[in-house]
Amino acid sequence: MSDTRFRNVVNGELLDAAPGETYDVLDPTTGEVYASAPRSGAEDVDRAYQAASTAFETWRDSTPSDRQKALLKIADALQSRSREFVDVESRDTGKPIGFTVDAELPPAIDHLRFFAGAARVLEGKSAGEYLKDHTSWVRREPIGFVGQVTPWNYPLMMIWKIAPALADGNCIVLKPSDTTPASTTLFAEMCQEFLPPGVLNVVTGDRDAGRAVVEHPIPQLVAITGSVRAGMEVAASAAKQVKRVHLELGGKAPVIVFDDADVEAAAEGIAGAGYFNAGQDCAAATRVIAGPGVHSDFLAALTEQARNTKTGMPDDEEVLYGPLNNADQLDHVSGMVDRLPDHATVSAGGRRQGAKGYFYEPTVLNHRSVTLLNHRLVMS
Repeated sequence: MSDTRFRNVVNGELLDAAPGETYDVLDPTTGEVYASAPRSGAEDVDRAYQAASTAFETWRDSTPSDRQKALLKIADALQSRSREFVDVESRDTGKPIGFTVDAELPPAIDHLRFFAGAARVLEGKSAGEYLKDHTSWVRREPIGFVGQVTPWNYPLMMIWKIAPALADGNCIVLKPSDTTPASTTLFAEMCQEFLPPGVLNVVTGDRDAGRAVVEHPIPQLVAITGSVRAGMEVAASAAKQVKRVHLELGGKAPVIVFDDADVEAAAEGIAGAGYFNAGQDCAAATRVIAGPGVHSDFLAALTEQARNTKTGMPDDEEVLYGPLNNADQLDHVSGMVDRLPDHATVSAGGRRQGAKGYFYEPTVLNHRSVTLLNHRLVMS
């Protein structure tokens, strides 16, 4: 077992959970423990919100210039430490290093710089004249406190939740997925050099910690990326206290291949859109409906694409995707193959790859006239 240990970031300090409890963080390439993280509870979440409440007394009065400068410094720091963040993200998620370098880190840095610019263009609009000899206008002010719960499929990319909240002068309490806390805690720790204590707080833990973040009375907005079930629960909880909600929920991304399509080009594009990040994406091309005139040829072409798609270790430059993120996701994907109806067939893959870790072969399932890629996003 590694001695790697993640910590909560609260009020500018690195802290353990109040009861001292931890949980194991697993390496998805091996399924073995490689780190530990605080199993935070209601007391830890309350401490983080109290820190945010104190910080907001001054952060809300910071100027757009102040917030812009802070976000630009954070972007520069992230870029200067890019290799460190790539290694941390790849170890925690199992993603290929090249994927993180090319497809994740640049957008994350750009999000920070974009919202740094957006902080300087906030404006109020005239609301018209409602009373004689009076002028009315709309004044934009920070919401105040934002509770955020982020998923395991793109932990580093969740900067797109953090950056706009900070640009608008809000304070944050964020809980990352329990399976991928590494890059989020590292990012929050790095940000403490550029933000007042308590502006950005991160607490790790399981669903109980996430529920505490959402249900706490202090936040005026709660934002999650997760399943439809989780979104329904958050919306119901927020309604009781009339909180604002921002819900980014999982779904299916069907693709239609018409009879006049270029079959080879369609198969190549759909395979890339279906298998990247091990299919763990809300926009992954997981379902394909092919016209009767091209169905057989398309199925053959997509099957060939699957057989030529490589999965493996993150440091292998030839792999398109690494392991699935966790044991539950592996069971979910395996279950779709195990429960195939009699009329369906496996055209490619359909098996776990290797004895260790959460690797699964590129798979194509043929449901009569409907072809399905078996990876789909289910976030916790």
